[in-house]
Amino acid sequence: MHSEVVTSHDQVQPGSWYALYTKHQHEKAVARNLNSKGFETFLPLYAAAQNWKDRVKMLDLPLFPCYVFLKEGLARRLDIMTTPGIHALVSCAGQPAAIPAAEIEGIRQAVGSGARVEPHPLLKCGDCVRVKCGPLAGVRGVLVRKKNIYRLVLSVEMLGKAAAVEVDARLTERVN
Repeated sequence: MHSEVVTSHDQVQPGSWYALYTKHQHEKAVARNLNSKGFETFLPLYAAAQNWKDRVKMLDLPLFPCYVFLKEGLARRLDIMTTPGIHALVSCAGQPAAIPAAEIEGIRQAVGSGARVEPHPLLKCGDCVRVKCGPLAGVRGVLVRKKNIYRLVLSVEMLGKAAAVEVDARLTERVN
């Protein structure tokens, strides 16, 4: 397991969110263990039907498999990195890569809205829109169409991951 100590040259920003890359299917345990150590985490989940031989069961699965979001706390990096199930702190050029708070808040708002949210491939094309009203008012993302249903794709660019939530396309406006 790899761990580092935060030094004065690390670009840690107050209030920032960071992504932890976890072992497959260890996201819930990692979030629980970090919370018990006093860290603030965010693990967005979505409901998915799992088909087994004799039944169908609804499961809460991570919206971004193998990732848990962590708010601040990098001064205690050893406590973080010694948590079972963590592979790495997502970094860029050797520095912890901060995730814009607006991206995390958009995902929080979508998950908390009661709308159906599910994983979605990250898109590089399509119109960037903002929801004008309703429970998702102000949330920005990429508008896509799947069959006859419009979805707002919310992305965490740095991870190359995204999630989609159903929206009424008439309630969105294009943004630059």
